Amino acid sequence: MRLKRLIMANYRNIASADFRPGEELTVITGANGQGKTNLLEAVWLLTGAKSFRGAKDAQLIRQGQPFAVMEGPILREDKGEVWVRVAVGAKDSPRPGRTCKINGVESGRASELAGLFTAVVFEPGDLELVKGSPQRRRRFMDAALCQLYPGYLATLRRYARLVAQKNSLLKFWERTPGAAEMCDAFDADLAVQGEEIRRRRAAWMARLAPLAQKNYAEISSGSEALSLCYRCGFSPGGLAAALADSRLADRRAGFCTAGPHRDDLELVLDGQPAKNFASQGQQRSAVLSVKLAEAAVAADVTGEHPVMLLDDVLSELDPTRQEYLLTRVREKQTIVTACDSSLFHKAAGVMLRMEGGRLLEG
Repeated sequence: MRLKRLIMANYRNIASADFRPGEELTVITGANGQGKTNLLEAVWLLTGAKSFRGAKDAQLIRQGQPFAVMEGPILREDKGEVWVRVAVGAKDSPRPGRTCKINGVESGRASELAGLFTAVVFEPGDLELVKGSPQRRRRFMDAALCQLYPGYLATLRRYARLVAQKNSLLKFWERTPGAAEMCDAFDADLAVQGEEIRRRRAAWMARLAPLAQKNYAEISSGSEALSLCYRCGFSPGGLAAALADSRLADRRAGFCTAGPHRDDLELVLDGQPAKNFASQGQQRSAVLSVKLAEAAVAADVTGEHPVMLLDDVLSELDPTRQEYLLTRVREKQTIVTACDSSLFHKAAGVMLRMEGGRLLEG
């Protein structure tokens, strides 16, 4: 998997740019606030996923413009060169929201790109995978799965819509005629969609966990052991019963208390929850191990190694971890941003810099 070129217009602070990454390492340097992360985010949108920064569509469009566009050729071993175009339209534009074209053919919503172009992003906020909220870790699992299994996104959206509808019903239960029957219908569909989400997450975690464990053992020279545990509140095939059992609790709480929207991913270090006991260095090693494992699973599932997007993370790592990361991404297309170009004085690759939204040579 390789991005050959990305032409951008009206994307955040980037009025226009023609980005031509190298086949392996590409380093983009510049001071904070110049647009380095915006460039990585634009590449990430080609996966069909939402912004890895959680930005709304309106935030992706350059101020005063009706739309933003990103387009260019990607290279896949199985499909050859494919030209991908993503447009983000403002609410009052002729085509609001995110839409895409593949080889010039309208493909509808940008989420239709899922599985065509894959990437793994590693950014400072990923350190929250250890100590952040369960929602943060669920979002990590789901973002990876949406790239690998296009149908997963539809399942996830349908499940989220059902939860929202059920929650609305629970809040107005006493004023809703036939509330129990409506809730039965919601629960029946929630059980189908929720079981599929659990199945996909559990299967993906079964592949990810041993790879992350191996990575961590290498980083720590075998002195510590990392394990990943997928925490789900119901056993396979048990969601329908869990939803029935939680009906009274749901009514009291005013929201749905059972289902995969309550799942978590726990990182355990030497038998202890990493969120409670891991040092800053151990947290960084754990997240690095997980992100590299994510890339390896994606390569195994799709047969194409994903493009690696590293957003100013080397400054967060000590020299040993920096060297480990750079060694692991050799011979793979990797796009790195950094404020300090000296971190790459020994690295061979394309060197660019970003200034005020303008992409410049070395």
